Amino acid sequence: MKQAGAPSTGTVRESATHLSHDLSALSTKVATTAGRAFHAVRHPDELADRARKMRMAGPMLRQAVKPILTGHVDWQAEYAYSAGVQAFIYGFPYIYNAQLRHDWVSDQRDVSVVPYAAVNHFWHASRLMDASYRDGGCPNNDTLYSLGWLDLTEEPLILTHPDMGERYFTFELMDFTSDTYDYVGQRTTGSKAGSFAITGPGWQGELPSGVKAVAPSPTPWILLLGRTLVDGPADLPNARALQKEYRLTPLTLWGTHGAEAPDRRDVYAPADTSKDPLAPWKTLNAMLAENPPPPHHSLVLDQFARIGIGPGLDVEAQPDQVKQGLIRAAAIGMALLRAQFASGDWTTRVNGWRYPPPEEGRFGDDFLQRAADQSLAGITANFPEEAVYLLNFEDSDGNEFAPEGRYELRFEAGDVPPVDAFWSLAAYTADDLNLIANPAGRSSIGDRTAGLQRDPGGGLTIHLQPDSPGKDKEPNWLPTSGSDRWFLILRLYRPHPSVITASWRCPGVIKVT
Repeated sequence: MKQAGAPSTGTVRESATHLSHDLSALSTKVATTAGRAFHAVRHPDELADRARKMRMAGPMLRQAVKPILTGHVDWQAEYAYSAGVQAFIYGFPYIYNAQLRHDWVSDQRDVSVVPYAAVNHFWHASRLMDASYRDGGCPNNDTLYSLGWLDLTEEPLILTHPDMGERYFTFELMDFTSDTYDYVGQRTTGSKAGSFAITGPGWQGELPSGVKAVAPSPTPWILLLGRTLVDGPADLPNARALQKEYRLTPLTLWGTHGAEAPDRRDVYAPADTSKDPLAPWKTLNAMLAENPPPPHHSLVLDQFARIGIGPGLDVEAQPDQVKQGLIRAAAIGMALLRAQFASGDWTTRVNGWRYPPPEEGRFGDDFLQRAADQSLAGITANFPEEAVYLLNFEDSDGNEFAPEGRYELRFEAGDVPPVDAFWSLAAYTADDLNLIANPAGRSSIGDRTAGLQRDPGGGLTIHLQPDSPGKDKEPNWLPTSGSDRWFLILRLYRPHPSVITASWRCPGVIKVT
């Protein structure tokens, strides 16, 4: 999404995958120790004393610092760790998507906002995303999502939508590596009713009359991610009525009235990482077999095969030293991806806002950005010409947003975000990438917000703070967290070229108190 609940029972799920939750706790411990490596070289006695007191951290941490303390390197474990970190970066989208697919196909929760649908079927959100949704991925609060995990191994599926009028809509097609590879929607194929064939790699055949082909998917499995704009609460029934007319029809059933794919839910079930620390690697191997990488990745895959990582390989067959190295690599790999995304070094910074690179949504062979800045950060990402998401973690003085702080974002007259569709600003908790619960029940603010007030000169000021800025300013208030670290995403749908090139400079966020 830069997208994607809490169950109706209220049980909080802290991330989009059990993998992220389990590995993050472990990676924090490991990364803390690893960050002291340089100090350890200069003060080995001090670290040795500290290490003796770290029994609670477990054998993995002791293994991480042992080579520094003793000068003895178990080459198998260290090579597996070194190569394993690279393999984790390469394979994270496969691991992540396997868990998402299993959850969304087989784990029924609050179906109003949490995806749940059989393979090759649509799930439609019946209400806009809000803070009750806890699967991470920075969901937007402007559109109704329509999702489906599609298996294109045997035959194409035909996507059909009605005439959408002037409403913004898009169906984003994401392959299993998290790269977007094509669109159906207002910008690309137009708003009139249409039918579009979604084909897998290497499919050859003829399409029915009136059915248009989109680009073939690089992988047999894809995620279809639809967005339908909702113009305020009164418009919700209209948007839901359009969703009911969206169709996915297997090619062999095309022309049969009311036909749809069988109700199939037999997808790979990743093991629980808290019970099997090798689970991420087993998932990766299974997904690489199910969704073969492109031939030009053979060089890196040959290196990974030496440690039991590759399509259909058995990581359990590796020596214990290799398995221990891989367990450590997965923990560090998760911490690395989170830190890389938070660093923002992959973006162009303007007044604290992080403008994405032109490769956003299609990082391809840039495995680090594909994993951290596309998959982990939002499951997938739009092409900049479809939508630009500007991220901001700091005020105009370069200080990280403080939970108790009060801030303002001001657009002068004539300098509001330039878009052909719409723009929207939302705040998220930094640790789990979810919308922020607040008494006002407001999760975003933008050009369609009812009652938004401009000053006499035409300028627009948005108030960012955890408590009310006062009754007279509440129409322009976006609540933030008073207890957790948070950040902002300014979404611009169908942005003008000046946004894509960063020549439109979004104003900085000013701290008031």
